[in-house]
Amino acid sequence: MSLTACGGSSEGGGTGSSPPPEGSPNAPITPAPVGTGVLAEYSPLFAADTPITEQIQYTEPDGTLVTFMGARPTERHARERGEAWDAPDQGPGRYFTFPTFYFQNRTFGLEIRDEVPAGRQRIEVILHVNDGTFDGTTFSLFRNINDPNVRDFGWSLNYGFNNPNEGNKPICHAGERTCRMSFTSNWRTSPHSPLKIGDKIELAPAPRLQRPVIDGGGERYYSFEQLYVVGKGMRPWYGIVPNLDSEPLPDSTLLGGQASVSYNYSEEPHRVFQQMANNIGIGNTKRFVQGRRLFHTSFADGKHSEHPNTNPVFTEHVGQLGPRYNQARCIECHTANGRSPMPDQGARLDTLSVLTGIASANGTVLPDPTYGLNVQQRAASTTAPDYAVSVASYEKTVRTLAGGEQVELVKPVYSFKGPVPSLYSVRQAPQVIGMGLLEAVAEPTILALADPDDKNGDGVRGVPHWVNDPETGKVHLGRFGWKATKASLRHQVGDALVKDMGVTSPVFPSRSCQQGAPDCRNGAGATAVSAEELQRMSDYLALIGVPAQRSLRSGYPEGIRVSPEHDVNPELIARGSVLFAQAQCTACHTAQMTTGNTHPFAELRNQTIRPYTDMLLHDMGPELADTLTEGQAAPSMWRTAPLWGLGSLKYVQGGVQNVRYLHDGRARTLNEAIGWHGGEASASRALYEALSKEDRTAVIAFLESL
Repeated sequence: MSLTACGGSSEGGGTGSSPPPEGSPNAPITPAPVGTGVLAEYSPLFAADTPITEQIQYTEPDGTLVTFMGARPTERHARERGEAWDAPDQGPGRYFTFPTFYFQNRTFGLEIRDEVPAGRQRIEVILHVNDGTFDGTTFSLFRNINDPNVRDFGWSLNYGFNNPNEGNKPICHAGERTCRMSFTSNWRTSPHSPLKIGDKIELAPAPRLQRPVIDGGGERYYSFEQLYVVGKGMRPWYGIVPNLDSEPLPDSTLLGGQASVSYNYSEEPHRVFQQMANNIGIGNTKRFVQGRRLFHTSFADGKHSEHPNTNPVFTEHVGQLGPRYNQARCIECHTANGRSPMPDQGARLDTLSVLTGIASANGTVLPDPTYGLNVQQRAASTTAPDYAVSVASYEKTVRTLAGGEQVELVKPVYSFKGPVPSLYSVRQAPQVIGMGLLEAVAEPTILALADPDDKNGDGVRGVPHWVNDPETGKVHLGRFGWKATKASLRHQVGDALVKDMGVTSPVFPSRSCQQGAPDCRNGAGATAVSAEELQRMSDYLALIGVPAQRSLRSGYPEGIRVSPEHDVNPELIARGSVLFAQAQCTACHTAQMTTGNTHPFAELRNQTIRPYTDMLLHDMGPELADTLTEGQAAPSMWRTAPLWGLGSLKYVQGGVQNVRYLHDGRARTLNEAIGWHGGEASASRALYEALSKEDRTAVIAFLESL
């Protein structure tokens, strides 16, 4: 499933030679007046009075701080790399994994009632079970930093949750708040040290399901080891000396604000894009895993991509794949929630999207008569025509940088087994981290970055892309896709389902929507993906966390090999950050912004994030242009791509040789990606290429830390 397919809402839509009528879901947006970039009227994505789905923290009248921490099952501990620390072999461990049956009866959370801000020396913890019954759940607190032998794990305090309503047995039921425990001392330093504001508590619950387990899955699990700071709440953490002891990450490293994913010491960087927001609530943890199951489910046979012979078949989705499609699962285009796998030259590009169209007499872009809005390269029928698209060859050019370094740039030349569309654009699927945070940024924050008249004279003219909601026809600010053609995650998911898999949903309830039919929403019956499941998929994408910037050295035990993802040079990274700004790259790749306060998820509200995007369209020059206009985005105009997660791609994609950059994946390295920047980015590219070799290395080190 590619979340980069272009949206029917901003295509012009329809079949034949005229666009659909004004007000229909596929109607074209009337462009904003030249020089403003802002419509006189638009609908904010979320109303000012949007209620939150669930609370994640509040303060009671007496000062007691109440924090809710969501948790899911894991297989091992946070600092286990698959072997003892002093063993020569490397990981991966099994801390970031998703065990079989993770999506049912296994999510839970902690309600942390911190009375220290109220002047009392006590913290009470209440276990919340989302579904079913837990029996024997244990709870470890305070990593034992005074014991030099504590490496992988080891805590100073271990508790169970006993239920007075069950004869003080450790039996805890969903919907109840009866399983409680409390403590009054800071066992991190001494069992007799009174708790005070700022004390650090590592929380490590270990759930156990009631036996016999009703679904036949496992019964005993570990869970995330989280850091709670007294008087403040949950905080993403990293390891400091002497033995990777837990410490809150500095705000400057939190690319996703408090939703950032902590540093990982189980040597599983290939799984880092799949983790929940650090500040996730208890109920939202359940929403996350239910949506994740759908993201990994085949709409052909209903099997999960992980443990397909153990995880139960999702029978509701067997046989729902369209007669034409690209892949059967969302995860097959987004490698481990990363980017498209890049086929070899000559191989079918069915993990990418190939968007298509034709130009009408009045200049409107209409669906291609053969393919519709995109090429669905695979077919269920063996007699169906073969619509494979592949890379036939590459056009090569060479750029010479200061000091004589040469960078080879390659541009793919495509081959179509079916008719060659008159207009087309090839897109790789991007990573899906932090999408909820981008959805949560208020429109005025983005519009304040727009400068269509280039009033400051820097040559950069960011403009917003206005798109129609395909369900309501309302005008919203585009946020997602390579040309910002999707306004919301719901829009994004529905579009990708129908275009890349031929799977219908309430957003596009008929497969004729993929062909651009203007009446495709009329008279449709039940859809393959229900309204509830569509919401689950959108919720899952919204709640995926962003890895914290790896710009700090971690405090590994003496003599222990540093994991490759943490072998960083902080001074070089800091230098690269300065040079990145001096080259004026931040004119488009905006370093920092704050999310609004209207998103349904409290986890995403009022977060200071560092996505390095302005979410606006920019003219990137003829070299990056293809032939397809989408809405108001001409072929050379592209949304500024977020840069968070760049440094993790080489792990997520299975090796640096599998990483590709830019919309069509033509760039194999960051130097190549920068070399393709033209148009509004020409001046910044020239400044970068004029840097010394050492300074360019620093910029790349900074980008690799994100």
